[in-house]
Amino acid sequence: MDEVFKALADPSRRRLLDSLNARNGQSLRELGAGLDMSRQSVSKHLAVLESANLVTTVWRGREKLHYLNAVPINAIAERWISQYDRARASALADLKNALEGDTVANPEFVYTTYINTTPERLWQALTDPAFTRRYWGPAFETDWAAGSPMVWEESGVRTADPQQVVLESDPYRRLAYTWHTFTPQWAESAGVGEETLATLAAEPRSKVTFEIEPRGHMVKLTVIHDGFEPGSIALEMVREGWPHLLSGLKTLLETGEPLPAEPAG
Repeated sequence: MDEVFKALADPSRRRLLDSLNARNGQSLRELGAGLDMSRQSVSKHLAVLESANLVTTVWRGREKLHYLNAVPINAIAERWISQYDRARASALADLKNALEGDTVANPEFVYTTYINTTPERLWQALTDPAFTRRYWGPAFETDWAAGSPMVWEESGVRTADPQQVVLESDPYRRLAYTWHTFTPQWAESAGVGEETLATLAAEPRSKVTFEIEPRGHMVKLTVIHDGFEPGSIALEMVREGWPHLLSGLKTLLETGEPLPAEPAG
């Protein structure tokens, strides 16, 4: 937590976050050009932001792209916000909303979190219904082999489709699958209207990838959700959910208890 506040204290680093909030997935060259900063300065500030887990990176070929990571702010807001007075809580909430705000380009996102667990335990938490129901809600019916179909079940609603499949499965290292189908039954359960459902159903199916890397006594989990079109409604819906979901996953694995339910209204 101290690293996050230290990283945010510098105005140049806040400018970098603002730039990524406006256009996510930028290279070092793009960030330097857009902010009129030297390559060396950008690199130095990005290293601090990466160390604080406010920025995460993904290689696309030979290019390293930088993504704003909302997970640390979300974790502070949800797990420790009661330790701060109202003014500080409000500032955290504003920052959390900014980090989860809309971006105008690169219709994908990359989130990273570090969890005090093992790769085996994390894999179980991502695949075992006994875990997924506790921090997420749905349970997955599949054998987790690449190419196998997946059935999503939540609140008594079962969602299946031939294109709803496991894409990659390397236990304890990497897992990828296509996102669920937007059906009328799902929409009714989720409180989604007919017009929104029609828009969602017309969008291409997205996919989510989980990359698991041991880091000493911690495990680095990177979540990449992509395959969206610019302006995607599905993107806006899932972008709001992932930081909370990952905070819940981290809390469950580290404490044995899920995050408390958010107060109504």
